[in-house]
Amino acid sequence: MTTFDKPLKHSYNCMICGEELIYRQDYKEVECVYCHGKFESNVTCKSGHYVCDDCHSVNALDLIEKYCKETADTNPIDMATELMKNPSVNMHGPEHHFLVPAVLITSYYNIKGDKRSKLKKLAVAKARAKDVPGGICGFQGNCGAAVGTGIFLSVVTEATPLTKESWGLANLMTGTSLIAIGSIGGPRCCKRNVFTAINEAARFADKNLGVKMYDYENYMPVCTFKAKNKECIGLACPYFKSEK
Repeated sequence: MTTFDKPLKHSYNCMICGEELIYRQDYKEVECVYCHGKFESNVTCKSGHYVCDDCHSVNALDLIEKYCKETADTNPIDMATELMKNPSVNMHGPEHHFLVPAVLITSYYNIKGDKRSKLKKLAVAKARAKDVPGGICGFQGNCGAAVGTGIFLSVVTEATPLTKESWGLANLMTGTSLIAIGSIGGPRCCKRNVFTAINEAARFADKNLGVKMYDYENYMPVCTFKAKNKECIGLACPYFKSEK
């Protein structure tokens, strides 16, 4: 039996034992429990387990891509919610950095009725999102969900470092998402950041691309993941609904 035949049992904290993750300012060499690769990292669990980004996201990225290829849905919030309920998508993790552009690209091209472009652009977004590491929100001040909206804009407008308008739009998109995410404050919650990033992207696409993905003015998702998030900020989160 190969390493990846073993189930990933824990979707929150350490995937191996469920212990709390410890974030440090200094980096040291660690070994991934799954692939046994050597990495410089400042994150392990209390028991010393480390799982690299690729192994952390294994199966989730393929699941997201497959779902988006096949769905005819046009509401990116609904798509994201359905995907995040799948046990392959962890409570927190770099798979969300692909999930955001994936559902936005899917919405955009499903509205346009262009499945061929959708399939091509999903593959491009997947490759780019893999370069956005876990923990980037706290360590680089650049949330991966926000970067995902920039990837979306870049992919659909075919921006490059040398284009003019599309280059500007892609960077404005990321910046707009970061401001909205940062205004809510921490600690990080990948679900909250996904909802916020998608909402900002929908507004931006409506204004700049002429595509309205859903009624973003009146549609507010309600989080169903709060029980899995030890750092949930409760009523300070716009998607939190208290149980009565």
